[in-house]
Amino acid sequence: MRARPLLLVVEDEIRVSRYLRSSLQMLGYDVLVAEDGVKALELVQGNMPDLMLLDLRLPRMNGFEVLENVRRQFDMPIIVLTANAAEDDKVKALMMGADDYLTKPFGTRELQARIVAVMRRYRPAEPTATRETMYQNGGLRIDYATRLVTVDGNAIHLTPTEYRLLLNLAENTNRVLTHDYLLSHVWGVEYSEDVHILRATIWRLRQKIEKDPTNPIYILNEPGIGYRLAQHEETTA
Repeated sequence: MRARPLLLVVEDEIRVSRYLRSSLQMLGYDVLVAEDGVKALELVQGNMPDLMLLDLRLPRMNGFEVLENVRRQFDMPIIVLTANAAEDDKVKALMMGADDYLTKPFGTRELQARIVAVMRRYRPAEPTATRETMYQNGGLRIDYATRLVTVDGNAIHLTPTEYRLLLNLAENTNRVLTHDYLLSHVWGVEYSEDVHILRATIWRLRQKIEKDPTNPIYILNEPGIGYRLAQHEETTA
């Protein structure tokens, strides 16, 4: 077990990577640095860092390709680093599985807050006193003990954030949960206005559990308010 969390900084700008390394070390983290996407994947495979800070504009292999490769294999927390005007990049990265983003330039306090918040979400969800061992809703099933999610008997792999979002919806089946409620309970109160993070995660979740994500039957949108998980009768084999 590591004495200190190990973070991987993937950044080709030397000035920025030096700032990140020194800031993170002062905050109590061990730090690896990769200057391009290929080196980043090598360090992930060899060291299994606890979190990645990933710039999207990289030589040899860009950040989107790194994100796609890592997400196919690992549940590692990933925070992408974006330029001020790169709104499309933020949305694309979130839809590909990034957990959060930091917009350059950013300060040490914001950096620390984002890292703590993301790593907190990767801890197992705490059981509630009223929670049953199994949730069944039509073909959707959640085994709380094993964290296994299945749809029509097929196992679905969810990231920890996607799983927490699904739990909140499932525990309030047929109730409309506001954007603010979901952001506060899944991400934390400091994310209460980051609706695009919620929308991107809902999009990813629908891709995984809905037969037709463009015409969902489970996760329904309440325009301008939030989302609800619709109740369905249990399916039979």
